Amino acid sequence: MENFYEKPVLFLTIAAIICEYNPFHLGHQHQFAAVRRALGADTGIVCLMSGNYVQRGAPAMLDKTLRAEAALRCGANVVLELPVTCAIQSAEGFAMGGVGTLHRLGTIDALCFGCECGDAAPLMAVAEALDSDAFPDALHAHLGAGLSFARARQAAIESLCGLGGYLREPNNILGVEYCKALRRLDGAMRPVAIARNQALPEAGQIRAAFPDGAWQASVPQALVPRYAAAPYYTTAAGERAMLSRLRSMTEADYAALPYGSEGLWRKVMRAGQTEPTLARVIAASLSKRYPRTRLQRMLLCAYLGIDRETLVQPPPYLRILGFDDTGRSILRQMRKKSPLPLVNAGALPPDARYAALERRTEDLFGLFLAGQTAAPGGFWQQRRVIYFKNQKKHLQSRNFCDTIVEL
Repeated sequence: MENFYEKPVLFLTIAAIICEYNPFHLGHQHQFAAVRRALGADTGIVCLMSGNYVQRGAPAMLDKTLRAEAALRCGANVVLELPVTCAIQSAEGFAMGGVGTLHRLGTIDALCFGCECGDAAPLMAVAEALDSDAFPDALHAHLGAGLSFARARQAAIESLCGLGGYLREPNNILGVEYCKALRRLDGAMRPVAIARNQALPEAGQIRAAFPDGAWQASVPQALVPRYAAAPYYTTAAGERAMLSRLRSMTEADYAALPYGSEGLWRKVMRAGQTEPTLARVIAASLSKRYPRTRLQRMLLCAYLGIDRETLVQPPPYLRILGFDDTGRSILRQMRKKSPLPLVNAGALPPDARYAALERRTEDLFGLFLAGQTAAPGGFWQQRRVIYFKNQKKHLQSRNFCDTIVEL
């Protein structure tokens, strides 16, 4: 049998994108094209994509296998899964987890990301100011004046370097966090900022329109039949399962949750054991200091059984979700250079504890299935790596150790 990953390298640059594709849409396709305009038409694109949970503290709308297929069909060469303990962190943790994982692969030349400003230089300058010795004092001064954390940080950066305005836009903020992570790791990856096309749709708009079908013009037309036939997932569908978990947790369980500092976990505990809806739990726990998404991530960690210690541990391996022939040669380089094991989707990984966490989160994801009976558990071992042959972007079904199947 031929060596599955044994193909010559066909490009000069490997670019990485840390992403969610929740769901993949025309803006993401625009980004692929912009990356290849900036770095060369033969650039290989590696997507490090969140699995079945996303950074705002919610289940992904579509299953990770379908989202990986969408990315490959529209121009990606490799899709790897961003481990769950990286995917559901704050912007800083999400960025550091993603960039740190790519750094360990040893093959990535450029980190590409979309942002409002389209320029990495000012974002890197803001990142440098955030890491400066002067920043903590400036931040505390503005917090002491009664500002929320986000506004206090923006004001502190404005006072230090005059670039606080770059922290007003959400994608600029995430871009700054990527730049911070790159600075701290001091590796070979360089930042490449891609200006977002404001005329293209936002993922949140598509998710809101998904039940009534008013999303089809917002995604690549090749994906419309796949999305239309796919089951989709919402927090609302799993609300009772989450409330059940919150009511059964002990005080020690709440105290161990991530994001619960300064007594926030006590407010969440009181609300979680008494309120009848997740919206009421969040409303009862909100404060000016912390954003709603922090509470959403905290509640999701509670549901998934992820405590503070587990969340900060570096992932011990990385899962391959899909690739094409060009991606096969990228994976060959990664296997040679990376100390991080690459594991096929559905395969038994080398770390039993993290594997148990993966299995649990996968089974619990099925309870978010909307509009019908919950999805069955135990599905994770049936997953297979997606393979597109010869970059023709159609799925093949060939038997390479049972890792390639047609969806």
